[in-house]
Amino acid sequence: MSRPRISIITPSLNSARFLEQTIVSVLDQGYPELEYIVVDGGSTDGTLDILRKYDRRLRWFSEPDQGQADAINKGLRLSTGDILAYLNADDYYEPGVLQTVGATLSSEPEASWLTGKCRIVNEQGREVRRPITSYKNFWLRFNYQSILAILNYISQPATFWRRSVLNEVGLFDNRLNYALDYDYWLRVSRLHPLRVLDSRLASFRLHRDSKSGAGFVHQFNEEYEVAKRHVSSPALLRLHRSHKWLIQTVYRTLS
Repeated sequence: MSRPRISIITPSLNSARFLEQTIVSVLDQGYPELEYIVVDGGSTDGTLDILRKYDRRLRWFSEPDQGQADAINKGLRLSTGDILAYLNADDYYEPGVLQTVGATLSSEPEASWLTGKCRIVNEQGREVRRPITSYKNFWLRFNYQSILAILNYISQPATFWRRSVLNEVGLFDNRLNYALDYDYWLRVSRLHPLRVLDSRLASFRLHRDSKSGAGFVHQFNEEYEVAKRHVSSPALLRLHRSHKWLIQTVYRTLS
């Protein structure tokens, strides 16, 4: 079976604390048809020294950008892979993920995008917030578009899509700061069913400087605004609003 080319984009800005682990988790996959692009927003914290260290194994550039979505879009425009994904500079892949993704999408041509499980870890890499992970995995098993209209159960670091999806749906919305992935999932889900793998593909890092750690109120508010763009059912929007209040309360308690 021929292996599809996989392009991974990592947007970064002053992420030297965690960036090397992210890079190694991609490069050490041992996947032969890998294209890895790091799009840095002009870091001043030692990020460039890390990138130079891996010069021969990835493509990178550093220049000011308009935020995370803009950086991802720059990488997507440069990419040449048949399968696409982005991995933030503080998250990391589990071993063997690219082989699993490549093999699945090669053997299932009807699948246009896929996702898997993703754990939450702290700065030291220890798993935290297991109830949140279990909650998302519960809804992931059902995988209904109506549920996605109410809550974002798809973990961004564990999600991959074909280039044909990019050609259909386009790039990420530069106007969004927190819910750019949720907006993208809703756009793609209109056209293609999501293939779910029952295995852990990635780890999402929660730390004091991460947007999701400090800005969860803004995150869920923006997700609701995104839902209003794409969801026509008033009942589903009411459920989304109620869920937003509930999950913000839970996150406040956890914080």
